[in-house]
Parts: sequence; structure tokens; C-alpha cells
Amino acid sequence: MNCKITGTGSYIPNVITRNADFDKHEFYNLDGSNFPYDNETTIRKFKAITGIEERRYLDNNLNTSDIAVIAAQKAIESANIDPESLDYIIIAHNYGDVPAGSVQSDTVPSLATRVKSHLRIKNPKCVAYDVLFGCPGWIEGMIQAQAFIKAGMAKRCLVIGAEALSRVVDKHDRDSMIFSDGAGAAILEAGDDESGILAHESATFSFQEAEYIYFGKSNHASAPEDIKYIKMHGRKIYEFALVNVPKAMKECLDNSGHSINDLKKIFIHQANEKMDEAIINRFYKLYKTTPPEKVMPMTIHELGNSSVATVPTLFDLVLRGEIADQELKKGDIVMFASVGAGMNINAITYQV
Repeated sequence: MNCKITGTGSYIPNVITRNADFDKHEFYNLDGSNFPYDNETTIRKFKAITGIEERRYLDNNLNTSDIAVIAAQKAIESANIDPESLDYIIIAHNYGDVPAGSVQSDTVPSLATRVKSHLRIKNPKCVAYDVLFGCPGWIEGMIQAQAFIKAGMAKRCLVIGAEALSRVVDKHDRDSMIFSDGAGAAILEAGDDESGILAHESATFSFQEAEYIYFGKSNHASAPEDIKYIKMHGRKIYEFALVNVPKAMKECLDNSGHSINDLKKIFIHQANEKMDEAIINRFYKLYKTTPPEKVMPMTIHELGNSSVATVPTLFDLVLRGEIADQELKKGDIVMFASVGAGMNINAITYQV
């Protein structure tokens, strides 16, 4: 028995924020000192490093759970299933619902409970819960859903990755330009053909790495200290990812029984274009080869980094033919991979 994706959906927010929109921001270093470059230089360097030209933010009337519902509805429609038949709803996020203009996260009831309620599912045996696993949360939710199905505890699961990072960024931190909002969802079911999850790998590095991404005060020295924002040590994350992510990807592919030549696409967390390219190059170097063209679809240029939503959104857009020069065929071997707060890493080898 394999566990296969039978439907996908995503939600791309409507508000487009371009790099030029940050021209009037006042950027400071983590210690509150003045940033060493003018904004024009800062924006130019940012684009060269990350590849991000624009990102998407939620409308003020929407929350993370709202866009999770929209992505879920599309996945349910794509799979052509009755939502009452779902055994689990697993939603990966990191900051809960943060209403526009608020500084407080709302996670009670859980976002998964809210999604189930908005989907109007009556079945009490459809269990809904949240996963907090950093940016790799959606992939980890898929791994958990597979475990439930393999153990005979479920036949059909809905796994969602949704985040509204625009609600928790510090406008005085240059890294605020990285983050965006979005949601992606997939239906995972038991299947009897060759398609499905072939192997997976997960790891948490916390001995020295736990605080690489954290919640901290604004870079502006006079800002209230009791209001926290997403913060990260970018250089440490970059070096960590380049060493550890390719190893996890290799172990995941090797355990699938397929070779590097079988791999058609890699759906990697859209964190930073240069970092993702370096990870892929190191991954292929472990097999003493180089990555083929178009093996790594990218959305970061237009959509930014929406954390847990990047991988399921990217996969859905490729399946729907909405990314130029990218397509999937039945039987293709692909990989999902991510790295993020924790520091957590995971990967799935999957046959379409």
C-alpha cells in the first residue's frame, strides 16, 4: 500500500509588495545600530542574494486560518472527495492567527479546528490538530499523515501549510523583505498503484542551532521590548543548510531505491534563491554529477518566502501548469525538501 496525493490546492494572496515599496523603510542592525547602506543599495543587494523581486501579503480582513480553508477547499475539489470522509486534518503553521494591526497570536482553538469548522465537517472522528515544525511543517505533516495511513488509523488525510508572516515581521529589519503569506494543501490517501511516498527523512538539530530562528524585539532601539518579531541569523542558517540539507536529501533518495538519474523535480522550500541553488548543487555533487536544467521549480521571485506554504503551493502550481516550462508526468520521481526553525530538516521522495 502506498500513500498518494490525490488532490492539491493553494491560495496566493492578492496584495503585491515590490522591493521598491521598502525604499522608505528605516533599517537597523540587530543591535539597533544604523544599517551600513542606503536603501537603494540594500534593496539591490537583497535582490541579488535572495532572488526576491516581490512578495504577497494578506488582505487585512483575512487570517492564516482563512486562507488555509481556501487552499483546503481547492484540494478537496481537486480530489473529488466528500470532506466528511477525512480522518485527519493537519495544519502546519508557526504563528497562528494574527489579525491585521494586532501584536497577539491567536491559537485557541487550534487553526486545524477552525479549518474543520469552516469546512462544515460534522464527523467528530475527523481529528484536527496543528503542527509547529518551522518551515518544514507541511512536509512533516505529510510524513505524519502517511504514518496514520500505514498504521491503519486513517484512509484519507488533509495536510495544509499556511502562514501570514507579514503580520510578524519587523519593518526595521532588512530580513522583513524576505517573508510573505500563502497557503497550500494536499489530500493524502491510501493507494494501490506505484505512485505515492517512497521514502522520507526528518531531523531536528537543536544542540547549538535552536536559536538560529527566534522571536525577538525590533531592531529599532526605541521600539517596545515586549513586542516580538520573527528574527534569524541568516549566515548561520545558510552555512547549516548547505552542510545538512543535501545529506538528508541523499539519504531520502537512497532509501527510496531510486538513483539520482531518476529524479525529475525537486520541490525545495523557497527560502533564498542562492541558498536553494547551492543546496541543489551540493546534493548532486554527492553523486558526483551536476543538476539538470529545470530540476528545481522556483516561485520565490514573485511570491517570496511563505514558510510552510512554499512547498505545497509550488507543487500545486506546477501540477496546474501555472509555472512556465515546468510540468510533471505520471510516474515521475520527485522530492520535497525543507529546512527551517528548530533547526528542522526533512525530505520526501515521491512518485507522481
